[in-house]
Amino acid sequence: MEQTLPNPAHSVASVRTIQRITIAWMTVELCVALYAGIQAHSVALTAFGADSAIELISAVVVLRRFAVGPAVERRAARISGALLYALAAYIFATSGLALLKHGLQPEPSKVGICLLVAAATIMPLLGRAKKRLAAETGSRALNADAAQSNICAYMSWIALAGLLLNLFFHLPWADSAAALLLLPIVLREAVETSKGEVCECC
Repeated sequence: MEQTLPNPAHSVASVRTIQRITIAWMTVELCVALYAGIQAHSVALTAFGADSAIELISAVVVLRRFAVGPAVERRAARISGALLYALAAYIFATSGLALLKHGLQPEPSKVGICLLVAAATIMPLLGRAKKRLAAETGSRALNADAAQSNICAYMSWIALAGLLLNLFFHLPWADSAAALLLLPIVLREAVETSKGEVCECC
């Protein structure tokens, strides 16, 4: 049976479509996560929102890469890596402060829980689609973006666990503990992104 080869023009068009969908969703994710996180004083949610901002930048960069060519990939990777290191520092500082000062303890956030459930459902689908298209187009940038989409799904489950523990068992420290559990993922992503490589955790 003859195998049908991918159509390059169709693949590039599909990449542009999936990246536009990603940009739209990451914009929603960023705004809702930051709003809910600030309202609830939740480090886990605001950290998730900050990571959404980085993923939004990554999606824009990949979309631009398929418009102007691959020359922008390495520089964009270094910028994303620096932002991820800043995010890790933010998580460490704010989580430690929240654990030490009772006045900063987070409140339950049902809006945040709904967002994280949606992200845990949507991001793996986007990740799989991007990984397939990365193989068809040979794009390392898109492959890295696919890994970030999968990492976002992992982060959403961790953050969700902290919010649910706080909601049902009134454990405010669970939010900060969940945020601290995000640190290894963020730092690994930062290292791999800075080197222009792909985190093999998807």
